Amino acid sequence: MSQHLLIDRSDAVLTLTMNRADKKNALTRDMYSAMAEAIASAQNDDGLRAVIIQGSESCFTSGNDVSDFINVPPSGPNSPVYDFLKAICHASKPLIAAVNGPAVGVGTTMLLHCDLVYVAEDAKLKMPFVNLGLCPEAGSSFLLPRLLGHLRAAELLLLGEMISGQRAAEIGLANHALPAGQPVLEAARAAALRIAELPPSSIRLSKQLIKQGVTSVADEVMEREGEYFASLLKGPEAREALTAFMEKRKPVFS
Repeated sequence: MSQHLLIDRSDAVLTLTMNRADKKNALTRDMYSAMAEAIASAQNDDGLRAVIIQGSESCFTSGNDVSDFINVPPSGPNSPVYDFLKAICHASKPLIAAVNGPAVGVGTTMLLHCDLVYVAEDAKLKMPFVNLGLCPEAGSSFLLPRLLGHLRAAELLLLGEMISGQRAAEIGLANHALPAGQPVLEAARAAALRIAELPPSSIRLSKQLIKQGVTSVADEVMEREGEYFASLLKGPEAREALTAFMEKRKPVFS
């Protein structure tokens, strides 16, 4: 279990808190493994009705830990990051996200698998895969156009544009954007407690019906994205982009 993931179980709600403030909650292999294990275990636990994924009051997650990512890149469908992505893709119980501050890369794409998403108005969502010489992941190349349409998906994925939490709610990436002074974490908790009071079989089947025809395709797309992602990660463009990121300079793609 990762020291950077806090796990709380109370009132039939499992809360996973990314807790690596000094690194803006950048995700490591251990964190991915711990989250995947917790989410998978919750599916067969009748005492749990909903799962919350959250960061701190100032940051959701800055995405992958770059040094961890470079030193031990994803090795395929059995790597920790894919275990996590599979877990959220196939989760049968409601997933609820509470987003404050930056939600970069997988910090945004994981939201596409959540059932309820609450964001702060000033949250910053960004998917800079192309900027890093990579390609979309987490099934986002399928889920995002389906949710937003081709043009908006292209703007976010091809240009890597950052959008605010308010904008995310306006275009349908989040349920609600909460203004300053209204705690996002509390809003997510309130929604989870409401779900916990409802008939569990009805909730489970309703989620299954809502996602019918989506999960299997997203699963296939994730594997295809993963193959392309791994290939690009070994290429010169990604090496230059990631090196430039570490050196805090602008990359040069010649």
